[in-house]
Amino acid sequence: MYSTPWCGYCRRLKSQLDRAGIPFTEIDITDDPDSTAFVESVNGGNQTVPTVRLPNGTALTNPTLPQLTAALAAIV
Repeated sequence: MYSTPWCGYCRRLKSQLDRAGIPFTEIDITDDPDSTAFVESVNGGNQTVPTVRLPNGTALTNPTLPQLTAALAAIV
């Protein structure tokens, strides 16, 4: 999950994932040009977070927990 330290939506999604027992790796795009470039590439040039990269390489921007769990279930 790509995020920033000040993103409230990121904090919310992280806590929901923790409660649901869904493992994730957090990547702070603040000082990581490669991660920032990825986020921009899937968000029309915008640095929109949270952006979640799924195991199949697709990405979801600011997903709800049900959207994310459905996407994960579809690729298993």
